[in-house]
Amino acid sequence: MKFQIERDVLQDALNQVQHVVSTRTTLPILSNVLVEADELGLQLSTTDLDVTISKRVPAKVETPGTTTLPARRLASIVRELPTSEIDFEVDADNAATVRSGPSFFKILGLPASEFPVIGEFGEAKEFTIDQKLLRDALRKTAYAISTDETRYVLNGVNCLIGEGMLTLVATDGRRLAMVEQDLEFPAGNETGVIVPTKAVNELQRLLETSGEVKVAISDNQASFELNGSLLITKLIEGNYPNFRQVIPTQANHRVTVEREVLLAAVRRVSLLVNEKTNSIKFAFEDNRLSLTANSPEIGEAEEVIDVRYDGPRIVAAFNPEFVMAPLRNLDQDEVFIDLIDDSSPGVMKIDEPFLYVIMPMRVAG
Repeated sequence: MKFQIERDVLQDALNQVQHVVSTRTTLPILSNVLVEADELGLQLSTTDLDVTISKRVPAKVETPGTTTLPARRLASIVRELPTSEIDFEVDADNAATVRSGPSFFKILGLPASEFPVIGEFGEAKEFTIDQKLLRDALRKTAYAISTDETRYVLNGVNCLIGEGMLTLVATDGRRLAMVEQDLEFPAGNETGVIVPTKAVNELQRLLETSGEVKVAISDNQASFELNGSLLITKLIEGNYPNFRQVIPTQANHRVTVEREVLLAAVRRVSLLVNEKTNSIKFAFEDNRLSLTANSPEIGEAEEVIDVRYDGPRIVAAFNPEFVMAPLRNLDQDEVFIDLIDDSSPGVMKIDEPFLYVIMPMRVAG
C-alpha cells in the first residue's frame, strides 16, 4: 500500500475517529485505526465493538491496500510532522513508513483481517434530518442522561419517531429533558430506540450547522451518515420508562427570567453549597427571586434577581447543577419556570418545543 496525503486532512480525520478508541482494551486491534486505500482515496475506521466511526478523505493512492495502525500514536505523529505533504508506504508485514520533509517514522501495525467487521444493515428504517436541528436537539437533552449503570436503559437518549415528530428524551430519574421536532419520514417507519451515551457524544462531535444526516435504524443498531463520516452504534435494549407521566400537566404559576442572569446567579450562590446537601433554596415572590445557600461548616450566600412573577410565595430547593445544565445549553434570552407548589416538580420551558422537569429536594427548615 502506498499513498500521499495532506497532513491537515489526515489530522482532522484522525481527530474525528480516535475518540472511539479505548485506552484500556484487552484486544490490541481495538487500539488501531483501520486504513483502507483505494481509487477514491482513504477510509479510516475505529471501533470499540459498540460504536464504529468511519471517515473518508481524499488522498493520492499509488498502490491500494489495507492495514491497521495504532490510532493515538499515529495521530500524535501526524500532529508533529513538519511539512504539509505526507508519504505513506506499508509493507506486507503491516509496517508503515511515514515520510514528511526531513522526518521519518516506522510504525508497526496489525493485519486488517483482525479488525472487527463493521456492522451490516439489512432491513432498516431510513430517514434524513437537518444536522442543525439534530445537533440542537441533542444539546438540549444529552446532559440529562443517567450515569448510573444499574439503570442501563437510562444510559442514553430515547428517540421516538412517529406522527410526523421526532422526540428526544433523557432522564436520570431526578430530572428530565425533552425536545420535540417536526420530522418528515416515510409512513410505517414509526419506531423508538435508545441511543447510548458514547454514540450521542460522538455524534455531537460530528454534527455541523448545515447539511443533512442520513439515519438508518435496524433492530439492534443505528447508523448516521454525514459530512463524509459514518457512525454505527449498537442500541440499548430494553423499555424506556413512561416519561410522560412525570411531566406535570398543569402549572399554577409561571416565572419569567433572563436566562443568563439566572445562570450567573445560581453559579455564584452554588460556590457556598456543600456536598452533603448540594441544594440551593429558590424563593419566588413579588417579581423577585431570592437564591440562598447555607452550609454550617462553610458559610452562606444569597442573591436576589428580578423576575416577572405575581403569584404567592413559593420556596423550593433544587440541585444547582441540575438548574444550570439546561441554562448552559439553551440559546434563548428568556426562560419560563412553571410551578405548582413548594414540593412539586418545577418545569423549565422556552418559546420552542422544549421542556425540562426538575424534582425539588427535601431540605430541613
